[in-house]
Amino acid sequence: MQQKITIHNKRGEKLVGVLHETGSEKIVVLCHGFRSSKEQKAIVKLAVLLEDEGISAFRFDFSGNGESEGAFHYGNYLSEAEDLRAVIEYFIELNRSTTAIIGHSKGGNVVLVYASKYHDIGIVVNLSGRYVLNRGIKERLGVVDYRVTKESMMERLNLNMNEACHSIDKRCIVLTVHGSADKVIPVEDALEFAKIIPNHKLQIIQGANHGYSSHHIELAALVLPFIKYSCI
Repeated sequence: MQQKITIHNKRGEKLVGVLHETGSEKIVVLCHGFRSSKEQKAIVKLAVLLEDEGISAFRFDFSGNGESEGAFHYGNYLSEAEDLRAVIEYFIELNRSTTAIIGHSKGGNVVLVYASKYHDIGIVVNLSGRYVLNRGIKERLGVVDYRVTKESMMERLNLNMNEACHSIDKRCIVLTVHGSADKVIPVEDALEFAKIIPNHKLQIIQGANHGYSSHHIELAALVLPFIKYSCI
């Protein structure tokens, strides 16, 4: 059963999400990437498959994206980590625990940043996250119409993923999945995550692009067993 839910972040903005409800006490939260939404195909596919396995899943729009309130900002990894915090706290109030967080692309960075700041999640899945944040900026500018402030640009440039990854609790298990044919974020970034995150598993999907558009089955075959093991 799918149910639309609205959650307020600490700025009072409405975050809109879809709960794939199975009645399980444990929940998996899925986070979309840059200029995307909860309707991103890989995110939806994983949420549906988790639901089929009896695991409740929640996919939502960060503020300024999709149906959620707020203005879109470039960068704002820390702000999106706080949106994720608001979601997790919402379910805590309902006596439900978030057992895993999954993020795609920029969302992969957000879940890692979250885990570096809050140590209440045991499973993190980073799908095609970016390790070197000073790369890829030029490609993003001018593609769509949005305003880039100095503050938002500096936040991205000052966010050190090396430091963030070293701050992740060693008891937290991190799975990084990346496509070998990713032209948005090079697969080499995944190798860097594997070097510095202590409790880490790396999976490369041969031939997969950034959105896993032709490799949803392979992606699910890696992510679902990893999540199911934690939900037993």
